[in-house]
Amino acid sequence: MQKLDRLGWAEGFSFISYGLRIGVRASKAGFVSSLVDLLPPGSKLCDEPSVQLLYSFVVGGHEPTRNVRTLNLVYADSRRVARERELKAALDLFESDLRLCVAYGARRRVFVHAGVVGWKGKAIVIPGRTFSGKTTLVSALIRLGAEYYSDEYAVLDLKGRIHAFPRPLSVREGGALQGTLRPVQELGAVAGEKPLPIGLIIDTHYKDGAHWRPRQLSRGAAVLALINNTVSARSRPARNLRTLGKAVSGAIALKGMRGEAEAIAPRLLSVLDVATSET
Repeated sequence: MQKLDRLGWAEGFSFISYGLRIGVRASKAGFVSSLVDLLPPGSKLCDEPSVQLLYSFVVGGHEPTRNVRTLNLVYADSRRVARERELKAALDLFESDLRLCVAYGARRRVFVHAGVVGWKGKAIVIPGRTFSGKTTLVSALIRLGAEYYSDEYAVLDLKGRIHAFPRPLSVREGGALQGTLRPVQELGAVAGEKPLPIGLIIDTHYKDGAHWRPRQLSRGAAVLALINNTVSARSRPARNLRTLGKAVSGAIALKGMRGEAEAIAPRLLSVLDVATSET
């Protein structure tokens, strides 16, 4: 870290995200303003001189005087996050690492890898990691009128309610490994704002040609499906179990392989409609 501190830093700023104080500094003047749009939803700029995590950008590019192209380097404290020729690739790695660090370190929120939509005052939560198909299912649900909450994290308060984390959807098209970010408005949908209780948990993965024949999970199995995708599962197990136990207390949890998202989405909304009408 001392070697980094000795480099020439042109500018920086600090912000608070889910209780964490984070700083960003860069070697090139006029650069850090482009990073504000990459901060996690709900982040607020601040003037805190003391931070818990410091990101450092060594901005590369072409140097005409030396006829060389230098790399773009990103560090989180002393840990190297990115070493890339292309600036966009370095920014993508910074954004992903920042969200993960916030999800891990948030004190009064539990972050679960999941897609989330709101439907008639209840949340539908689809736990799963990258390539599990949760974004495709979220997209299908919001096209049917569901409110968009997240395609990356279900963010729970300590009462077990879901809060919005409305970053643009990362939609993979044509089998691409890298998703294209699309604001929810492009899909004709709206982002949710109010915290919601969970009404339905869908533990599923996409499989070509699969038919949706789910089985209902017990409360314990529903908690396990969420804890398996919780970012801070090992660092705060007691707090997470208490929170997730509250979260699933009034929810239906289903597990099964699924086929195309457009086929299953109306059925999920119908399940929640029936459950809500019976309570």
